[in-house]
Amino acid sequence: MVTKKDKPASKSKTTGAVKKKALPKSEPVTKTAPKKKISSGSSSGSKYPWLKKYPEGISWDAKIEESPLYELLETAAAKFPDRYLLDFLGKKYTYAEISNLVDRAAKGLLAQGIKKGTRLGLFLPNCPVYVVFYYAAMKIGATVVNFSPLYAAREVATQIDDSNTEVMVTLDLEALYPKVYKMFERTEMKKMIVCPLKDQLPFPKNILFPLLKSKEIAKLHRQDKRLIFFNDLIDNDGQSKAAKITPRDDIALIQYTGGTTGLPKGALLTHANVTANASQADMWFLHDGESKEKVLAALPLFHVFAMTAVMNLAVKMGSEIVMMFPRFNPEDAMKMIQKHKITFFPAVPTIYNLISNHPDVKKYDLSSIKACLSGGAALPVEVKREFEELTGCKLIEAYGLSETSPAATANPLNGLNKEASIGIPFPGTIVKIMSLEDPLKEMLQGEKGEICISGPQVMKGYWNRPAETGASLVKGLFHTGDVGYMDEEGYTFLVDRIKDLIICSGYNVYPRVIEEAIYLHPAVEETTVIGVPDKKRGETPKAFVKLKAGRSLTAQELEMFLEEKISPIEMPKMIEFRDELPKTIIGKLSKKELVAEEKAKQDAEKEASKAKTKKEK
Repeated sequence: MVTKKDKPASKSKTTGAVKKKALPKSEPVTKTAPKKKISSGSSSGSKYPWLKKYPEGISWDAKIEESPLYELLETAAAKFPDRYLLDFLGKKYTYAEISNLVDRAAKGLLAQGIKKGTRLGLFLPNCPVYVVFYYAAMKIGATVVNFSPLYAAREVATQIDDSNTEVMVTLDLEALYPKVYKMFERTEMKKMIVCPLKDQLPFPKNILFPLLKSKEIAKLHRQDKRLIFFNDLIDNDGQSKAAKITPRDDIALIQYTGGTTGLPKGALLTHANVTANASQADMWFLHDGESKEKVLAALPLFHVFAMTAVMNLAVKMGSEIVMMFPRFNPEDAMKMIQKHKITFFPAVPTIYNLISNHPDVKKYDLSSIKACLSGGAALPVEVKREFEELTGCKLIEAYGLSETSPAATANPLNGLNKEASIGIPFPGTIVKIMSLEDPLKEMLQGEKGEICISGPQVMKGYWNRPAETGASLVKGLFHTGDVGYMDEEGYTFLVDRIKDLIICSGYNVYPRVIEEAIYLHPAVEETTVIGVPDKKRGETPKAFVKLKAGRSLTAQELEMFLEEKISPIEMPKMIEFRDELPKTIIGKLSKKELVAEEKAKQDAEKEASKAKTKKEK
């Protein structure tokens, strides 16, 4: 992991501290292509241009570990039995203690008839039993299905039905337990494992919680034999054989996509996919196997980004995970960073932005952070600069999807870090830019196309969706649905989601280009841009903007600010200021709610127009 001496010098936070760079502009569909093919390669003769700038000490063609996922924990527990693995609200668990709980949970699951191939649903926030059941499932060969604890009952039922989940695990909380218990009536769920929160808390919280928070504890159906209680489940000696796993074939998880552009799909991730990605990340951060990192789990472990970048990577490195519960809060995060001397802080851009713009940020010492890994959404350049200046850490942007376990590319921790780029491929990973019209045609250097990935972390396919699998996996390449381009040094630049592309008067307009320009304004905290129907242009950009606390800005002032930064065709014709912008369960800005709002508004206007015309007749 990066050391303090590697950190960039912290700059004073003045308005003119960072020079604003010109942003690339969207181009017409008929763009003239450069002459050079990406695959034609580097001056060294390699066909992979990223090898020109590959970080020192990392071999792109190194052997990638592909093993049963349970062995990650087994190996770490054997090597570091007395190191702390988890800190949950002050209660600490060593690697040996968690490994023992995993073994006992695994034997208990087997006793309940849960075995290789059984779908085990985890309906849990960040807490110790999440880690226990995740690795216990891996040991017996069961398939984990992650559920967001924020799901409504309808969403839980839909995912249980789609995945054929037979057993669900949850906490004894009023916010969680009733939703899952209802699934006995609504789905084919057979059993439910209930875990008491109080037993995971330190003294005296474990005593006070049932007394002070009694309304938050659910009334359990203790006579229902379909319920299995955690303490009964683990009441055994933990002696059981691990299932025989074929890493490249056996499914570790059905990981549902975010559904930001449609209905969620279940990505089939094998044991090899997930262990390979943890191994790739471990190589990327140059971990020496000895340094004791402290990782803040601000993101939910049920999300694929945190599953790998927080949990599996931490276990691979023998690190300690400090858990936030029940969810991220910027002030709590700052307190925990200061108190626990957090060294590694993976998060999404909105989290870094919330901390940088928090009114009390100067009260906290955040200098212990060595490195941050941003994923889940595009990292605005201004957000990166501001957070790095604030903390002195290295904030690197990575890129991936549920389908790639998730990481595929990243900027180097020590090496050339290109702003606005999603970096270069992880070891063993190939990135190609393919034509949006012809999926078999590779684009030329610098030309926009679909980002496509191959590597050991790429999923096996989508659960029960052969058509989508066939469309996404073409000739060994996973087609991401993202538009981007690659430069001559092999760095990839994410332009936008294909589905977010705005066709405006025949031109391709990319919302991210507009968003990056808006973020340059010092009064802007968050922004997102969507396309809305326009009679003359087909579609036109509309910007939604949240301002920083205490700042003011008018639409006209913002338009004047943008005049020299984006082209006239990209200029938002509508700007709407809001107190809050919609976000996903992990804090990513979400467009689909805004698109739905605009569609509803347009439909209402059409109906009103029809009614008016009818009345006039």
